[in-house]
Amino acid sequence: MDTLVPAKAKLGSVANSAGYRVTVTPTYVPEQSDAEQRRYIFEYSVQVRNVEGLPATIRSRHWVIVDELARINDVRGEGVVGRQPRLDQGQTFVYKSFCPLPTPWGTMEGEFQMEGDDGEWFEIKVGRFYLVAPTNRTPLPA
Repeated sequence: MDTLVPAKAKLGSVANSAGYRVTVTPTYVPEQSDAEQRRYIFEYSVQVRNVEGLPATIRSRHWVIVDELARINDVRGEGVVGRQPRLDQGQTFVYKSFCPLPTPWGTMEGEFQMEGDDGEWFEIKVGRFYLVAPTNRTPLPA
């Protein structure tokens, strides 16, 4: 039996760690995707908020991307979207990026490596979120 695509709110994630909250909202981009070419494009918006953590700078990111066929793509890089934003307590940084997949659904999760003003490093988590193109065979997230 085919399942329905879950509500958009269920596709995103919210993770709290080290006094920071990371909220991700993914969106399928049909006008840039081509199922016949096995190219599915997803945009995701990331909001990083320093709720009650130490002031720190995002130095790098790590993503674990898994497609429908359980193929894993491990991505590491400096900063986010070419920047290394610093967040004081109460500040929020928002950015958008994208992820191409060869399958109509997959997942992403990871962490940001932060450097505190005191020079100490720590990680903040990005919870698993779902990249889902609307098809009649898309499974529901667990």
